[in-house]
Amino acid sequence: MLKPKLLTLLQNRPEDFTSSRILKDLSAGLVVACVALPLSIALAIASGVTPEKGLITAVVAGFLISLLGGSRVQIGGPTGAFVVIVYGIIEKFGVAGLLTATIMAGIILMLMGLFKFGAFIKFIPYPVTTGFTSGIAVVLFSTQINDFFGLGLTQLPSEFFAKWSVYLHSFGQTNWMTLAVGLLTLAIIIFWPKKWRVFPGSLAALIITTLLVKFGGLNVATITSTFGQVDGTLVMPHMPGEISLEVVRKLLPAAFTIAFLAGIESLLSAVVADGMIGKRHRSNMELVATGVANVASGLFGGLPATGAIARTAANIENGGRTPIAGMAHAVFLLIMMLCLMKYIGLIPMTSLAAILFLVAYRMSDWRSFTALFKAPASDIAILLTTFTLTVVEDLVVAIEFGLVLAAVLFMKRMSDVYQIKNTDDDLFDEVRRKDDIDTKIIAKHVSVYEINGPFFFGAANKFLDSLEHHKDCKVLILRMRSVPAIDATGFHALERIYDRCQKDGVQLILSHVQKHVLKTLDKYGFIHKLGEDHICKNIDASLMRAESIVSGRQHFLE
Repeated sequence: MLKPKLLTLLQNRPEDFTSSRILKDLSAGLVVACVALPLSIALAIASGVTPEKGLITAVVAGFLISLLGGSRVQIGGPTGAFVVIVYGIIEKFGVAGLLTATIMAGIILMLMGLFKFGAFIKFIPYPVTTGFTSGIAVVLFSTQINDFFGLGLTQLPSEFFAKWSVYLHSFGQTNWMTLAVGLLTLAIIIFWPKKWRVFPGSLAALIITTLLVKFGGLNVATITSTFGQVDGTLVMPHMPGEISLEVVRKLLPAAFTIAFLAGIESLLSAVVADGMIGKRHRSNMELVATGVANVASGLFGGLPATGAIARTAANIENGGRTPIAGMAHAVFLLIMMLCLMKYIGLIPMTSLAAILFLVAYRMSDWRSFTALFKAPASDIAILLTTFTLTVVEDLVVAIEFGLVLAAVLFMKRMSDVYQIKNTDDDLFDEVRRKDDIDTKIIAKHVSVYEINGPFFFGAANKFLDSLEHHKDCKVLILRMRSVPAIDATGFHALERIYDRCQKDGVQLILSHVQKHVLKTLDKYGFIHKLGEDHICKNIDASLMRAESIVSGRQHFLE
C-alpha cells in the first residue's frame, strides 16, 4: 500500500495522538536531535564536505522520511555507510556532481517504490550485506586516523593500503595533545552513564572537549581552523548545476549505488524497528519517502540520506511511537543549527574522529561477521569477497561481484541438493503420496507450518511474513522434511523466528530436520539454544511434544 503511515494513523488510530502521547513523541524527538547533531556534523566532515551539509540532510531528509514514510518510528538522515561513496563521488565529480547524483538516486528510489520493488530488496543475501557493511566500517575507520592522531597530513592517497603505508610512516609526528583530546572523547562516550541517556554521551563529549580546547588554549585542530568559518543559513532549493544527457550518463552508476544502499539501509532499519515495537512497516512507501527525501536533500545542498538504525533505536527507547517524533527531531535540529552554528566551528576534529571510530565499530557488527564463518563455505566465500572488494576496490564492484558470486553458488548448491534428493527415495515417495500441508491449526494454540524446498533467503522472508497470521499460537511446529539445505540468510531468519517466538511466549519445535540441515544448525549452536527435546524426528512426535507443552501450561495456569 502506497500510503504514508502518518496518514493511516491519523485516519484509523486517533488515540495515538492524545496530548500525552504527542508530548512523549516530542520528548523522544528532542533526545534524537541531540544524538543526531554530533553524528551529522562528523559524517559530513568525513565525507569531505562542510558540517552544515550534514545538518541540512538531517533536517530536510529527516522531516520528509518521517512525514511520508511507511514506518511509525523511522529516523532519517546521513549515515556512516554513505561516507565512502560520497567521498569518492566528490573526488571524481565535485560537490555539484554529488548533489546531482543524490537527486537522481532519489528519483530511482521513488520509481523502485512505485513499481513495488521493496520486496525484492529483501532477497539480497545476508553475507553480501554483512560483507559490504563491515567493509565500509573498516574504510570509515581508516579515514579518521589522520584527524584522531593529529598527523597533519594534507595529501592522502585514496587506496586503502597506500593510505595505511603513509600512516605507518607518519605516526612519529603524532600531536600528543590532539591524541589526548581524542582519547578523552572516547572515554566520555564509552563510560557515560546510561541513566543519563536523555543527554547523549557523544554530545556531552563534544561540549566538554570543545570547552577544554577553547579555554585551555590547546594546539588542536578545530572545524574552523580546518574548513574556515561555517555557514548556518538554510539556502533555498536549487538545481546544483547544468543537467545534460552526458552528465546523467556519467553519474548514473553513482546514483544507482546511492539508491541501492539507501534502499537497503532504510528497509533494514525499518525491519529492526518493527521487531522493537511489534508493528509492520510498508516497504514500498518507505522507498518512495526515502526517494523524495534524497531529491529534496540534493536540492537544498545536502547529502544522501536513508533510515538510520541507531537513531531509530534511540527514538524507540525514548518513547517515540508515531512519525511526529521524527518530524520533531528535524525541527529541533533546525533550531540548533540556526542558533549554534557559530559555536560548532570550535569543535575539535579529533573529537569528531573519535565519534566516527565508534560509528565504524557499531557498523562492523563483528559478531555477525565472525558468526558467518560457521556457515557453508559458499557463504564464507561471498562474505570475504564482498568485504575485501569493498575495502580495496569500491562498493559498486563489491556488490556486483558479491551478487554474481551468490547467484553462481546458489545454482551450484541447487545442483548438489538435487543429488541429495535422489539418494533418499523413501522420504520423497512419502512426500508424493501424502497431501503436503501448508498452514493449519492442528489443535488449539498449536500451529504447523511446512517449508517445501531449500530454506534460502527467498523462503525465509516469505515465512517470516506468514507468522503475522498466528497471533494466538502457543506452540509453532516448523516442519522441515522437505528442506534439504539452509544457507546463512536462512539461518539468520530462523534465529529471528526463534527470537520472535521467545518474545511472544511461543515454543518453537522443528520436525523432521534432515541431516545436512541438522549439521549446519549444530555448527551454529542453534540445537543447544533451542533444546534437543524441541527437535523431533517426525510430525507425530512433534504433535505429541506440542500437546504436552500446551497441556502442561494449561495445568500450570489452573
